[in-house]
Amino acid sequence: MPSANPTARALRALDAISSRPGITATELGAALDVTERAARRYVQTLRDADIPIESVRGPYGGYRLGRGLRLPPLVFSATEALGLVMATLDGHHAAADPDDPVGSALGKIIRALPEAVGRPAATMRANAVAAPDRHRPRPDPAITAALVAAVAASQRVTVDYHARPDRSWRTDVDPWAVVVRHGRWYLLCHSHAAGAIRTYRVDRIASVEPGGETFSPPADLDPVALLEEHLGSGWEFETRVVFDAPIEELRHWVGGPMGRLEAIDADHTRLTGSTSNALAYAGEWLAGIPFPFHVEGGPELITATRELAAKLAAAAHTAQ
Repeated sequence: MPSANPTARALRALDAISSRPGITATELGAALDVTERAARRYVQTLRDADIPIESVRGPYGGYRLGRGLRLPPLVFSATEALGLVMATLDGHHAAADPDDPVGSALGKIIRALPEAVGRPAATMRANAVAAPDRHRPRPDPAITAALVAAVAASQRVTVDYHARPDRSWRTDVDPWAVVVRHGRWYLLCHSHAAGAIRTYRVDRIASVEPGGETFSPPADLDPVALLEEHLGSGWEFETRVVFDAPIEELRHWVGGPMGRLEAIDADHTRLTGSTSNALAYAGEWLAGIPFPFHVEGGPELITATRELAAKLAAAAHTAQ
């Protein structure tokens, strides 16, 4: 529960403004769990303490720190510092390389820490070896930053999307959220060309061009839940698969990109979705699920499953 101490709340207001330049009084009040009017009072408290808090009017306005202000350095505990190093190595394996941008930034943070905290963090960074997932795509930082900025400003953008080498398109979207899920970055948006919600992999977006129009995202938007719901929809090839297993057991094996699960009865579950690559859907996803199944549709997935089965049967026959 937020502290009722006015000084503590004023410091929390300073932290919110410094970490979110352009934060509005309404957003600041929500962050502090106070009214908008009370949030404005805490801003005035900071100004009375000679902290330059600037306010900008207009749709992209809000509070931000004035130029020249130097905040005191953050203080990490040993556990926090080690957790930061671990998370960085896990998510960006070149973080151990001082010539890598992330590695350079991490080194600066470690050097700024007190010796008792910085030494174990530096030791972990030097001696923990990360095995990179060479198949995991990594989005372009500049494109990701442009999308995040558009989300924050509720600004329509035009994106060039490459679903695969032989299929790409250019479309206008309202970017609602950028969501990181299991190491992959997704853009949750409303596509004007499709007139529907779409989820795009950020690593497949080749360019982002800001537009002049703004939009209002859904008031009850839950980005994570909506992403999970729509990951397996909107692609050109329909998929319908029935598993001889209860839905509770399948949830561990079936992720959002595969589609939506629904229980037929206590022992059977239907998976409904879509894909742009039926052969990969059959070979990489369906073949890895340890339950009997049969493909109801669509025709592309049925054909891909038959081709895969014939290929495996031929391989087994050759081995004999």
